[in-house]
Amino acid sequence: MSIPRSSYDPRRVCLNLSNLNLGRHRRTIGIYLAGGLFALANWTFLDAAILSAHAHSPYNEPQIPPPVHVGFLDWVPGICSLLGMIIINLIDKDRVQGNEGYGESGAVWRARLWLFIGFAFMAGGLAGSVTVLVLKYVVHAYTEQYTYYGYANVSQNVALMLSAIVLWMSQSISTEYEYTLSI
Repeated sequence: MSIPRSSYDPRRVCLNLSNLNLGRHRRTIGIYLAGGLFALANWTFLDAAILSAHAHSPYNEPQIPPPVHVGFLDWVPGICSLLGMIIINLIDKDRVQGNEGYGESGAVWRARLWLFIGFAFMAGGLAGSVTVLVLKYVVHAYTEQYTYYGYANVSQNVALMLSAIVLWMSQSISTEYEYTLSI
């Protein structure tokens, strides 16, 4: 697939997906999609945590406890991704783009630094969830019932990252009712 020459900008590194034609409600659709991804992410991990809390030993051997539970270590990657999502979506998009009108010259630099920190938190959360999956669940060769806890942790972090990206992109889209006033 190639880009038509009329819409090609040699300075652009990535494609601009905000030009997707979803009608006049594209901002609303994006915000609801991001909320759905956020809810799905947390529901998936909470499902695994609740299953872990109610796990019991096999009925024919009541003295053997379940081999693994969801502990605090499993919650840390999700908390990091959630903090990263909050940091990313609290940043003013105009400052990151470097639009004029902000008093300090270092405002753009600081906004970009905080954006990097937010994405670093999210990447660290995703890397941490994969690490927990491998070291806690896969290496010990637990059954599928117990490895689900690790897979739910990874899917939570992936969905949180996707939710943050969709929300960032949908908040950057202007609506037809939005007016830009500048003096």
